[in-house]
Amino acid sequence: MFTTFRNFQNLALSPDPLVRRTVIGLLLAGGAMGIALLIGVAGPVLGLALAIAIVGGTMILLDTHWGFVALLAVSFGLPFATLPIDIGFKPSLLDVALGALFFVWVLKLVTGRERNFIASPIGLLVGLFVLMAVFSFAYGLTHSPATSFLVRRFAEILLGILLFFVIINIVRTQSELEWVARWVLLAGWGCAAVAVTFYVIPEEWTVWVLDRLARFDYPGGYGALRYIEDDTAGIMRAIGTAIDPNVLGGMMILAGGAVAPQLFARRPLFPRWISFLILATTVLALYLTYSRTALFGLAAAFALPAVLKYRKLIPLAVVAGLLLFLLPQTQEYVARLMAGLAGEDLATQMRFGEYKDALILIQRYPVFGVGFTGVPDIDLYLGVSMLYLIIAQNMGIVGVVIFVAAMVGFFVMLLQAWRRGFAVEREAILLGFGGTVVGVLVSGIGDHYWFNLTYPHMTVLFWLYLGMATATILIEEDNSTTNGT
Repeated sequence: MFTTFRNFQNLALSPDPLVRRTVIGLLLAGGAMGIALLIGVAGPVLGLALAIAIVGGTMILLDTHWGFVALLAVSFGLPFATLPIDIGFKPSLLDVALGALFFVWVLKLVTGRERNFIASPIGLLVGLFVLMAVFSFAYGLTHSPATSFLVRRFAEILLGILLFFVIINIVRTQSELEWVARWVLLAGWGCAAVAVTFYVIPEEWTVWVLDRLARFDYPGGYGALRYIEDDTAGIMRAIGTAIDPNVLGGMMILAGGAVAPQLFARRPLFPRWISFLILATTVLALYLTYSRTALFGLAAAFALPAVLKYRKLIPLAVVAGLLLFLLPQTQEYVARLMAGLAGEDLATQMRFGEYKDALILIQRYPVFGVGFTGVPDIDLYLGVSMLYLIIAQNMGIVGVVIFVAAMVGFFVMLLQAWRRGFAVEREAILLGFGGTVVGVLVSGIGDHYWFNLTYPHMTVLFWLYLGMATATILIEEDNSTTNGT
């Protein structure tokens, strides 16, 4: 199989344009004939899904970097969508995107097309975190058996963490870094634009779109819409295709934090007006989620680039804060924000209850947690709205210590690299992705979706952003060594 794949790839990447075009043309022609046949048998929806899979798969086989594009499109666009086929279970688009990316990368390692494996200074800690997760999952099976669904979701979580290594090994040059970074920003912008569009159009139009997505296992109907305190007579919250408004808010931390430094970069990835439009759309989408933890997370994401380099972000954030507190249209949001800070609203009080219950579980099983499949005691339950407590529930204090050590190691690496000096073309990219890591860690104080079997795409996105920041540091170090500085 390896030889066949290598021969195909050599032909598809042949320096002879005629050979290259012939191979790709034959592949696409064969795929088109298969799709036409499938449309006649199964209908246009399945045919369209297969067409996208064939085109996307071909592009990933030809260039691994397109795997990132597919993964970003799924994670930001349709994170919960499944293929309309049943093979004992319905594979999700996330499964397909992750599987294709890892398959091609591992195949290149096995066949020798990629000879060097980069671990990075924090690679050992990331690897230990993965091993600890596997151990805790296996330990949890002693008291709670796993379903095929849980096994698949746990595998997605593991691949999401291991994506860190894929990124730092594939994104090795400045051109590759800029190429992937542009797609990351565009994917976040697309997610924000969809969320805002769904919010401003009539509700029945949004429901119509969601009903069409129900074929791919998305929730449809008016029950998919979300409101503050679940009061349908109250204020609707933006969901986009993220289903949960808080999860959408977390996506906006990533999207907004990464693009903010581009406004003032000396070598921006896009014209500044496009960067401003991306940021404005992202901030609006986050506001419409009414997620308070996401708001604090985005503010924290701005803090790192503002402190280290781009001081102009500070007055920009101050102006945004004044508009939030002074505009008549935002007073409902401000009231909800202040109620949360005072611990007066129902959602915050429920969080406090979850924290108390989580600490009871951690006290009983402090070292390795209880795993991911269930709890051994009838008076306990898994789930708490805090990243660090949910890791402690699943993996114990050991898991939390390893995770925190990895994050501390990352920021030590970032600050050391920053002190040595950074090329202008990498400054904004580093501080953008590094800032989003800060935003995730802050928002994780009040939300759980960054490490949760229900939302594996959020784990994927977090480690993708961490990998991009680390790749930027490694590229800077390689260039400094090459230039003798």
